[in-house]
Amino acid sequence: MLPVMRGIKNQIHGELIQRLDLKRMTASRIGAEELQQKARATIQEIIAEVRRKQKLPAGIDPRRLGKEIFDEAMRLGPLEDFLEDESITEIMVNGPNQVYVEREGRLELTGQTFMDDESVLAVIERIVAPIGRRIDESQPYVDARLPDGSRVNAIISPLSLIGPCVTIRKFAKQALTSQKLIELGTWTRNAAEFLRLCVLMRKNIVVAGGTGSGKTTLLNALSGFIPSTDRIVTIEDAAELRLAQPHVIRLEARPPNIEGRGAVAIRDLVRNSLRMRPDRIIVGECRGGEALDMLQAMNTGHDGSLTTVHANSPRDVISRLETMVLMSGMELPSRAIREQIASAIDMVVHESRMSDGSRKVVCVSEVVGLEGQQIVMQDIFEFVQSGLDERGKVLGAFVPTGAVPTFYEHLQSRGLHIDPAVFDPARQGGGA
Repeated sequence: MLPVMRGIKNQIHGELIQRLDLKRMTASRIGAEELQQKARATIQEIIAEVRRKQKLPAGIDPRRLGKEIFDEAMRLGPLEDFLEDESITEIMVNGPNQVYVEREGRLELTGQTFMDDESVLAVIERIVAPIGRRIDESQPYVDARLPDGSRVNAIISPLSLIGPCVTIRKFAKQALTSQKLIELGTWTRNAAEFLRLCVLMRKNIVVAGGTGSGKTTLLNALSGFIPSTDRIVTIEDAAELRLAQPHVIRLEARPPNIEGRGAVAIRDLVRNSLRMRPDRIIVGECRGGEALDMLQAMNTGHDGSLTTVHANSPRDVISRLETMVLMSGMELPSRAIREQIASAIDMVVHESRMSDGSRKVVCVSEVVGLEGQQIVMQDIFEFVQSGLDERGKVLGAFVPTGAVPTFYEHLQSRGLHIDPAVFDPARQGGGA
């Protein structure tokens, strides 16, 4: 049935292009809504003609067929339904004949396909053209985003040997709040309250974790604790953070243009933000030389800053930051870099994607200081996994380690309070 469906779609799609001359109509700057209306009407006409001639195979729903052809001609083809499905977090197109989705942390092969490589390329063009990006043989891969903020990566031949590939990291329609993360089991009420106090105390916090572990979501939740009176500057590669505060300046890095010029890197924006009188600086992700500028900002009065780093453990954050500082081109001795890190970073929140697909904060660590050549850290909370249930769901508890943060006594002087029992494993009964 699938080859028959594809054949019918190909014929109708070809007839649609012939009748409408879509390229010419797009170039003539016809309104998007008018163009879509004409396309819908023409598709219905063509399907009606096919049915009159009794050439539409039995079992094919004309309404569904019309929608699929319209989506492929005017929108994002088979991806439209996946983009509307809120249970799907990631969409992966591996050439025209294979589309995977991630649902609740698990990969699923869908039955959806594209007509051919050209159909996938057309979808990529529709994504990248409105934001001034391009993809062709001279620039065969591109990062872009959809209007709702979802991240898109596309790569085509000659680099991809299986045809055009598209990966879409969907942007949640509603930002996950601290309470929602508690309900999902990402963190506990005590951990959330402790980190809220850390944000109010203007502690510099690094959210760490692997790819797809939920760092940006957690960063967004932490930024929600920032008082509405603060002036916040956010700096990102692709604007994803959604802050509810009234005084937010959003900056976004810019890739080079077709001539390879005009790029504005995260590092340039971090340096520029220092002249914008920020109370808080939030960098979506440190992945290069901007780490040095971020550390210097944290050390020169911009307390309460937040950022994310790819790392496999809280201790790994330190070595990653050292490496990134060296990427800035500054020939600094290792001890000088560690001194910068120890005085700049106060807290590291490490998040992980578990084997069942759930995202959990697995460790909250405090950077205590520098002893000799070594940065000293202490874990305040940690997730202790006890096993898996019969459905493969991770079992465990998020518990305090018994360590009390070194700044606990300063909370009272700032008018903030947290029950000391929160840090006592014996009084938590296995959960924090």
